[in-house]
Amino acid sequence: MSTGPRIALIHATPVAIEPILQAFKELWPEAEPVSVLDDSLAVDRAKASDITPAIHQRIVALAGYAHSLGAKAILFTCSAFGPAIEAAGRAVPVPVLKPNEAMFEEALGHGERLGMIATFGPSIATMEAKFSEEARRLRPGARLSTRLATEAMAALRAGDAETHNRLVAREVKAFGPVDALMLAHFSTSRALAACREAASVPVLSSPEAAVRKVRKMVGA
Repeated sequence: MSTGPRIALIHATPVAIEPILQAFKELWPEAEPVSVLDDSLAVDRAKASDITPAIHQRIVALAGYAHSLGAKAILFTCSAFGPAIEAAGRAVPVPVLKPNEAMFEEALGHGERLGMIATFGPSIATMEAKFSEEARRLRPGARLSTRLATEAMAALRAGDAETHNRLVAREVKAFGPVDALMLAHFSTSRALAACREAASVPVLSSPEAAVRKVRKMVGA
């Protein structure tokens, strides 16, 4: 039975759930992670060129619901909703963490030349904007290059994690010189071992970094 604080996890796709629960199990087993899933969010976001007012409202409402569960902190696990998650953070009285916030901070500690492998194209623009914001704050000279592992997400949603991992790891060799690599999404962290085997630089994942940061945020 959990003896630690309840942490609400808000998901827009089922494939994000297992990686973050595994990260909690390994890095903070005393916590009580609880999952809230609305998988229509990813579907609707993929259809839109930007975050619509309706999607924005739904993200804020989900944060309110998560807070009502008694959560001491809220972690969003989908990287395509950055501005809406920021609004959600202003709407509830507990810490709210964006999915890649902690990973960006850790990556910027490794150097100025950073790479990121994504599998969900609609998330890239908001993630790159957030990275630029973090870089201005922590390491103004940092630059990010992003590669999209085409078809990897489709393979994962079809239940073929092996193909997903292979397609993501293949992108490791396509970067020029970098100081560290990041796996853009919680779901992408399934390929972490394969990417670390293929890379000669540190490879970071969102779930591990997020668990470390949310634990500090609640003082546990």
